[in-house]
Amino acid sequence: MAGEIRIVIADDHPIYRGGLRQVIEENPNLLVVGEAGDGEAALAQIDRLRPEIAILDIDMPKLDGFGVVRELQKKRSPVRVVFLTMHAKADLFHAAMELDVRGYILKDSAVLEVVHGLLAIAAGQHYVSAPLTALLLNRGRQREAFAEGAPDLAGLTESERRILRMIAAGKSSKDIAHELCIHYRTVENRRTLICQKLGLRGSNALLKYALENKVEI
Repeated sequence: MAGEIRIVIADDHPIYRGGLRQVIEENPNLLVVGEAGDGEAALAQIDRLRPEIAILDIDMPKLDGFGVVRELQKKRSPVRVVFLTMHAKADLFHAAMELDVRGYILKDSAVLEVVHGLLAIAAGQHYVSAPLTALLLNRGRQREAFAEGAPDLAGLTESERRILRMIAAGKSSKDIAHELCIHYRTVENRRTLICQKLGLRGSNALLKYALENKVEI
């Protein structure tokens, strides 16, 4: 492996950070160049030190791990993100995958997995803790089932998909109209057309569809 892999760790527990750093640096290819105790400090460290990988706890003061990733994406940062968390809940895991983080490692298995996971991510792979493998497989099956069961989605234009994504984000027709600089009635008409294309009926059918399928829109 050419050169050391530079890493920033962000977790609000300094003792845990210290222990994790020690485990990581036992491997000569890995170097922790910075630590942070909250999300805002993590962003500053990543901007200043430009590591290859950032290990982020999901639950942090000031800005959580999801917020840090969104800010990094706005900046088009090339850093590869690993979530290190105690949460094995499916909704958080799927939300992390939607943000395209490179790794999701559970804290209770971090000592055994973190070095292997970091090396895999540095080599261009993704890494997920073993207990979450079933969630990853189910995610793949759901995507396949959606593709087979909802062919009408392919009939939407890019502007219609954009509106559908905004609906999934909880935005009203007025919010969408303001953001897209179009008339409120135009949004309403497009919503009606999207419903017709997708075969949806009922006042909340489009919102329900958008929320259930926002990963694929």
